[in-house]
Amino acid sequence: MKRMQVLFLVALSSTLLLFGCGKEETEVVADPVVEQVIDDVDEPQVIEEPEETPEPETDEDLPPEDGMVRSRITNEWVTEEVNNTRPITVMIPNTKTASQYGISQADVLYECNVEGSITRLMALFQDWTNFDRLGNVRSCRDYYVYWSFEWDAFYIHFGGPFYIDEVINRPDTEDIDGLSSSNFWRASDTNNSTDNAYVDTKGILADINKLGYDLEYRDGYSDEQHYKFAPSDLPNTLTQYSNAITANKVDMSPTYPVTNCYFVYNEETGLYDRFQHLSGEADGPHVDRANGKQLAFKNILIQNTYYEVRDQKGYLAFQCHDTTRDGWFFTNGRGIHVNWKKTSDYGATRYYDDAGNEIELNTGKTMVCIVEDGDSFLVDGEKIGSAN
Repeated sequence: MKRMQVLFLVALSSTLLLFGCGKEETEVVADPVVEQVIDDVDEPQVIEEPEETPEPETDEDLPPEDGMVRSRITNEWVTEEVNNTRPITVMIPNTKTASQYGISQADVLYECNVEGSITRLMALFQDWTNFDRLGNVRSCRDYYVYWSFEWDAFYIHFGGPFYIDEVINRPDTEDIDGLSSSNFWRASDTNNSTDNAYVDTKGILADINKLGYDLEYRDGYSDEQHYKFAPSDLPNTLTQYSNAITANKVDMSPTYPVTNCYFVYNEETGLYDRFQHLSGEADGPHVDRANGKQLAFKNILIQNTYYEVRDQKGYLAFQCHDTTRDGWFFTNGRGIHVNWKKTSDYGATRYYDDAGNEIELNTGKTMVCIVEDGDSFLVDGEKIGSAN
């Protein structure tokens, strides 16, 4: 302890002699003044925080070329220009008469039933700058528009039933309709009168300019981080989940009885290869006619969805906005049960594990299968249905 000294300084008062006739001398003494002096007081200790040393960059952080960034759609490396340009979504039929060009390049592929239990595909492309033939393009169903909204994509279709009018005619809907465009053409090599409409990059850009659309993302119209991705050098193997199941074959035939599509895990590539057994066709790989490549995906999302039948023709309606439905997530040969939520037109559909944590997808392409409530599918021969 430091020594404290107390000094008493006594102020000496002068004796005042009062002179006056008959007055006595009076001595006035001032009160003592006490001053406290503290020696050697400890200064407060200042602890300097050590400067944080930045972690060294890993291969995960280093782009292969200058000016490249992680894609907001696949987490793969893309140019800044590609990443800042709005994607396109294209309606593509999936029947034996379909002649599909460019589909293997889709970054996200949606599949859902339409009338007659046939499925229609909506292919999302982030880099769509080099297509000389894309399609064939088929008609719109309004529920696909809401899935397109969450990417702020240009929605490309060829007409559609009157059920689409409400959403298509909204001022914020930026679509390209082959019925009103002069940039689509009918191909003569398809031998089909309906599945033969195509478009190319030049035509898409011409329509975008003509309609006055902006190529850059609109403020507030999409989530910049749509999917949550695991680092590409630390992939999500799902081994952290004790209830994860082995998933070497995901068979959607019970849900899509006309398409009869299924996915087989390829251990060499780490992808799920897509196969189809269309009615009247042989079972085999689902192949892009433009390049002969089989469709393959790193992630598969199964989305159980409430639906209704609208009329006697079998037109369907799906509830795209929901917080009460479940599904499954498959990647790297394993799968887990998930719950999904979509709360606004332009908000992303998000997927959560049973503990309420948003799941991490792996870098690469994603397949989204929309399943009618009450339907089931097969995983390695075992029936899987909704748990909600």
